[in-house]
Amino acid sequence: MQTDYVQRFLFENLDIRGRLVCLTDAWRHMLQGRGYPEDIVTLLGHTTALNVLLGANQKGAGRVTLQVQGTGPVKLLVADCTAELRIRGMAHYEADEIGSESERELLGDGRLAVTLEDLKSGKFYQSLVPLEGETLEQIFAHYLSQSEQLTAYLRLHADGGALAGLLLEKLPNADSRDPDGWNRVTHFANTLTLEDTRGVQPYDLLTRIFPEELMRVFRLYAVEYHCPYDEDKVKDMLRGLGREEVESILAEQGEVIIRNEMCNHEYRFDAAAIARLFQTTH
Repeated sequence: MQTDYVQRFLFENLDIRGRLVCLTDAWRHMLQGRGYPEDIVTLLGHTTALNVLLGANQKGAGRVTLQVQGTGPVKLLVADCTAELRIRGMAHYEADEIGSESERELLGDGRLAVTLEDLKSGKFYQSLVPLEGETLEQIFAHYLSQSEQLTAYLRLHADGGALAGLLLEKLPNADSRDPDGWNRVTHFANTLTLEDTRGVQPYDLLTRIFPEELMRVFRLYAVEYHCPYDEDKVKDMLRGLGREEVESILAEQGEVIIRNEMCNHEYRFDAAAIARLFQTTH
């Protein structure tokens, strides 16, 4: 059974298209060792779900990065997704300020940054918009309606074990095909819960939510968490700093510690490791 996926689909008679994402293993791997409180898990889960929904629409060697930057206790939510649907993400927040606040209070003022990057050419396009809405779901839905210039419906769910997202987009001829179609499918989409998505194949889930609509279901795309431990890359970075700089850090701190927040990896080098590192450059 496929448990980490994006499913694209189209309502044949309505000119409405959609994407459904459900993650379990990949999402748990992203959270592993983080110790995030429940509110942060939910917010990062919503960010990751939308990130995958956007990533599933990219072609070639691309990457979509989603960043929510706030002035409240939640300072940063970031997730990125390659065209191959490899994901990673993290949250930065003030732990002693997380309480019973609403999502808007947790985020405060701030902005949403969406970056589309072509990994081959190095070119990228970035969209920056203020946070408009009382919940992250509303903020994202507003962004989609503005950026895609299509009426969009977004439903997001997340807990520590799974996340799910449903995106519907109303194409230009939808009202002429069926004036009530959009209202009908969004009404049924409102019934989706996170529990509905656990242990259910996407086709079965979609036909359960939209039992009376004719759908065309496209290829199922697998999603995986990808943030490998890469000591060689860190060593190259240290060599780039130069022996004098690295040895001054070593003298001050007793060891050199490199922290990769995005992947939740820590790299430690003692005096012997640093000596070996620079010996290899001769």
